[in-house]
Amino acid sequence: MSASKLYVGNLNYRTTEEKLKDLFSQFGEVSSVNILQGRGFGFVEMFNDDEAKSVIDELNGKEVMGKALVVKEA
Repeated sequence: MSASKLYVGNLNYRTTEEKLKDLFSQFGEVSSVNILQGRGFGFVEMFNDDEAKSVIDELNGKEVMGKALVVKEA
């Protein structure tokens, strides 16, 4: 299985990499998280393609910290 890199947009500027990792870890193993500070988006890499697809289905459009996330393949 190959790793999947996901784009995560419309982040609240107070979102930390640790909070994002905790959120995505509910759906599988996270290999890396990188938030571009002050830009409102970042990237999460998942170890498993199926888990990454599950994250997209569950979190795309979900409100987190007052903002609806955009989650899609990078």
